Amino acid sequence: MKFIFKPGDQKEYKKIIREEDCAIFNDELLHPVCATFALARDFEWTSRLFFLEMKEPDEEGVGTLLLIEHHGPAFVGEEIIFTATVEKIENHELICTICATANERLIASGKTGQKMLKKEKLNRLFKKKEA
Repeated sequence: MKFIFKPGDQKEYKKIIREEDCAIFNDELLHPVCATFALARDFEWTSRLFFLEMKEPDEEGVGTLLLIEHHGPAFVGEEIIFTATVEKIENHELICTICATANERLIASGKTGQKMLKKEKLNRLFKKKEA
């Protein structure tokens, strides 16, 4: 793992909200706004942007933490700007704070955690146990 980032470093990801990002369960649209699961996906992607530069060819990241606090809605067609800020890197784990804004409104904030492991170790952990 390359230790090339420090606390305070930032990455940004921009996304236009689509209908498939809304809260839809059993083919029923609950709310025409960005859903928590879509925010979760994009929170993780934004912090992963650090790992894409940090990982060695034989390494991969795995999620360890996800916290999302909603502050306001983001509507279909709006652009959300996700900003990840390195909080700390400790024992091969990256902790980031994340904020999401749309038209300068705070939509959500939270944290992500990802740990860098050797691909070989991940393959062992994820290998289905045989009966």
